[in-house]
Amino acid sequence: MSAHRTRLRRVLCMAAACVGLFGLTGNAMQPGQTATRSSSSLPKSQVASARKASPLQAHYARVQNDFVRAGYLRTDRGKNVRYDRLDVINNFTAIALATEYDQRGGRLGGRGGASTLKRWEGPVRVSVEFGDSVPAAQRKKDTQNLGAYTKRLAGATRHSVSLSKRGGNFHVLILNEAERAAYGPRLKQLVPTLSQASIRHLTKIPRSQLCLVIAIAPGGEGNPYRQAIAMIPAELPDLLRLSCIHEEVAQGLGLPNDSPKARPSLFNDDKEFALLTQHDETLLRILYDPRLKVGMNAKQARPIVDRILWDMKHN
Repeated sequence: MSAHRTRLRRVLCMAAACVGLFGLTGNAMQPGQTATRSSSSLPKSQVASARKASPLQAHYARVQNDFVRAGYLRTDRGKNVRYDRLDVINNFTAIALATEYDQRGGRLGGRGGASTLKRWEGPVRVSVEFGDSVPAAQRKKDTQNLGAYTKRLAGATRHSVSLSKRGGNFHVLILNEAERAAYGPRLKQLVPTLSQASIRHLTKIPRSQLCLVIAIAPGGEGNPYRQAIAMIPAELPDLLRLSCIHEEVAQGLGLPNDSPKARPSLFNDDKEFALLTQHDETLLRILYDPRLKVGMNAKQARPIVDRILWDMKHN
């Protein structure tokens, strides 16, 4: 490993590792229940001070600057990076058929390891909620970015993915630190059966993480996702903020893991790429191919993935 990459790894481990949390205990919202849009529960007297630059904002700005100066957080979608069919098969196995973390005794911990295929079977309706600390101009920009991204995801997956003004099932929350800490009741309103472990992780993101997503499959392993919650810190500067949106929403669609061998990919903790790449779009296309089924393991899925890639090249 070069000294250059070693320094980036050190920055990442200290300040900026993104994670996705999957397979958590909990069920989707019950029939007949609806969610209403909500903002931060901070008193209005705190809103003005919340909008001022915070130490956390300064920290994230330094992290972004360090990455950019070192040539990371690329936005070119993997241009001029070569990979072959076997690379894609191996990367799909590592990213779609494994998880980063598991849940034991109601607490998250350890490494996840091998898992089964997960994705949505019904339409994905992405809704966004902002804390009072997020200015109107930033809300407009974030909403536009999410709208454009959901269209790109729909094209890549050939699945129904869209931005919804209300009543979504994939909730993107953009809140500052104080707002996150107070958001537990709202999280229970969005998903009443959300576990306490999930709530703790969503409301208390440490500096060692940038953002996270929890995707929920009623009944657990072998069932499709029905709900997801992504938490994006409002303190993030533009590029890291957009990177978090790209990674967490894509992970919440069923690419729950990262791999140090995946390149060019957003799903690699070295943060070489900030945004979804063409390679990653291929992974999503494979994931939502009807020949694959929710609950398949790597042994079952790999030969089908190989056939899907052959068809993609020759048809």
